[in-house]
Amino acid sequence: KMVDPTLAEMGKNLNEAMKMLEDNQRRVEEENEKKYARKDIPGPLQGSGQDMVSILQLVQNLMHGEEEEETSQSYRLQNVGEQGHMALLGHSLAAYISVLDKERLRKLTTRILSDTTLWLCRLFRYENGSAYYHEDDREGLLKICRLVIHTRYEDYTLEGFNVLYTKQPVIYISSAARTGLGQALCNQLGLPLSCMCRVPCNTMFGSQHQMDVALLDRVIKDDVDSGKLPLLLVANAGTPGAGHTDKLGRLKELCEQYKMWLHVEGVNLATLALGYVSSSVLAATKCDSMTLTLGSWLGLPAVPAVTLYRHEDPSLSLAAGLTSSQPVEKLRALPLWLSLQYLGHDGIVERIKHASQLSQRLLENLKNLDFIKTSVEDELSSPVVVFKFFQEYSNRDQISHAAQASTIQHPIISNERHIYDTFNQWLGEQLAQLVPASGVDVVELEDEGTCVRFSPLMTSAVLGTEIQDIDQLVDCLKMKIPVLTSTMQLREEFEQEVRRTVGLLYIEDLGWPGLGVVRYSYHCDGKNDDKQEKELEKINMELLKKLNELESDLTFSLGPEFGGQKNCVYIGMVTEDLDVSELVETIAATGREIEENSRLLENMTEVVRKGIQEAQLQLQKANEERLLEEGLLRQIPVVGSVLNWFSPFQASPKGRTFNLTAGSLESTESMYVSKAQGTGTTPPPTPTSSLAKQRLPGQKAFKRSLRSSDGFSETSSISHCDDLDKMDQRSPALSPGQEQGPLEMEKAEEQKEVAQAKTDTEDTHSDKSPPDCTKVEDQASQR
Repeated sequence: KMVDPTLAEMGKNLNEAMKMLEDNQRRVEEENEKKYARKDIPGPLQGSGQDMVSILQLVQNLMHGEEEEETSQSYRLQNVGEQGHMALLGHSLAAYISVLDKERLRKLTTRILSDTTLWLCRLFRYENGSAYYHEDDREGLLKICRLVIHTRYEDYTLEGFNVLYTKQPVIYISSAARTGLGQALCNQLGLPLSCMCRVPCNTMFGSQHQMDVALLDRVIKDDVDSGKLPLLLVANAGTPGAGHTDKLGRLKELCEQYKMWLHVEGVNLATLALGYVSSSVLAATKCDSMTLTLGSWLGLPAVPAVTLYRHEDPSLSLAAGLTSSQPVEKLRALPLWLSLQYLGHDGIVERIKHASQLSQRLLENLKNLDFIKTSVEDELSSPVVVFKFFQEYSNRDQISHAAQASTIQHPIISNERHIYDTFNQWLGEQLAQLVPASGVDVVELEDEGTCVRFSPLMTSAVLGTEIQDIDQLVDCLKMKIPVLTSTMQLREEFEQEVRRTVGLLYIEDLGWPGLGVVRYSYHCDGKNDDKQEKELEKINMELLKKLNELESDLTFSLGPEFGGQKNCVYIGMVTEDLDVSELVETIAATGREIEENSRLLENMTEVVRKGIQEAQLQLQKANEERLLEEGLLRQIPVVGSVLNWFSPFQASPKGRTFNLTAGSLESTESMYVSKAQGTGTTPPPTPTSSLAKQRLPGQKAFKRSLRSSDGFSETSSISHCDDLDKMDQRSPALSPGQEQGPLEMEKAEEQKEVAQAKTDTEDTHSDKSPPDCTKVEDQASQR
């Protein structure tokens, strides 16, 4: 069949045109997609993805890069051994196992969960228990509370909060429990804060960190009489602060009496794995549930906490969330399953025993140190050691304090405790910085105040603490105790010296760990407050700079970054050989010198300004006189040049120089004549402090002399300064009528011979020098 060539050509062109249009449309859509990707998709997600090396490099930079750029301080990372690698491997295996088929996954997770639960129950003497694995260590207690609510309120599943409204539940926790624990439980359970009851600790008998059982009994009776339902009691086997254990045996009897649930938590539960366990901790095996934090005890990173509990109804445990029908949830136990097998029973016991030995080693050394007060529950086996610096009053101080009125005693005691808290805060920070492997930290206790805590069960496995670290910690503590005692003793003397010194103002800052805080007071009439504040800041900043330039062992600073006083000089810790009077006198003298220089500079600025104005007027007048001398014709451009060429005009340059010493204007004619500017009046010498103490060679500033250190008393520094002043008065040159010793006569004759030799040399040079040099020497002698 024949086809019209024209129609065929037309069809071909049409197809090409449609193809071109479609290509253009596709190109426009691709460009729009690219524009959308550049604007809305984050950078790391654009394109076809990144390779593994780039992603790992980014993670490494996020972990270490910013810290190294911001500060040069090296941060101590967790000591991840092979057992830690097994725990990390467990997380990867859990992700891989989760992709298995359902039947195989169910069998594997059931085996892992049952094995881990059985091992933990046997290790920690908790027979016939179940286990719940959770990331947050408070989540286990939260699930236990829900289990108890479901158990005690049978209609809770159907009626919900209406059941709780008719009979309000009460949860009891110790006042020594973790901060915010009760509020967190109420928030998660949807209960009002009135359902949480904080039980005070002992005040008369027993440990001050143990729950008062008799008071708890009375509180529970009152709640029952008022129609409330006692639900659960949270006890401690090792309080978070001091590491003390509640009387778990009596608390268990009280819970059985009122049908309450007893939950125990604390670091001392780790000792249940040892061969010998104290009776107070062993009573925890009879409780209804306990929470174990194996990660910190054994040094295992990223392993879950475990809550062991006993309950007979699986349906209620499922309703409370303690068990799950999802196999993936059971894989949380896989890191522990691998790590426990790797360590074995001996490895687990060895780590816990090593931590107990570290605490006993530190406690034995602390008993031999003066001014250190310890707070431990058991002298023979205490996993947590809490200590503080405390200086007992002498008999004289006790009598003086007892003689004061009762209205004054309370502020004194309060200030004294505040000062000791500040010093112990500084001590704990110093020990943690000097011996980071020890893992000591600062803790605030209700009765003892600020203390230093050593809890090796929480830190030793993670930081790799050894016996050598404890010995180093004790050595550092021995070095810091004399500094603390000296600073504490000299604080009052420093305050009295500053208050007696004119120009200095003592600033009381109980939160500063050091000798004290001082401010150089600057008062100037006629200035507004803002300008006076700026002058005060300028003088104290310059004073701080001058003090830091001195060769001394003291540290001068602006104080803490937050909460400190403005325009003050903070003095740090000191030693016993500090001369307080010299220090205060130096501060005052330096401040006065800076103030005088500042006022001199202000006066000089005013004089210079007036001198410049006067010089401008005189130069303008001299200009007019020069124009009159030259005449009018010399001012015309062309005529003046020709006239100057035929008859040059000789005019001496006239200027003005300002003498800063005399504060007056002088002519520069003599300078141009002699080719050198006259010096005029000799400037006065720079003022120096007359209170500067003469020091022995090698002796630093503010130190008492070693020669008279044996005979020092409270006024030794003042008497020493008087002796030096007397030596200065006897030291001037001898008068002509006084006799000189043989050695001094020989030195005088040598000086005469040297002077005669110099004179002969100068005469020889003067004979050889040309006449111009003689003229220059004469001019120099005139100057």
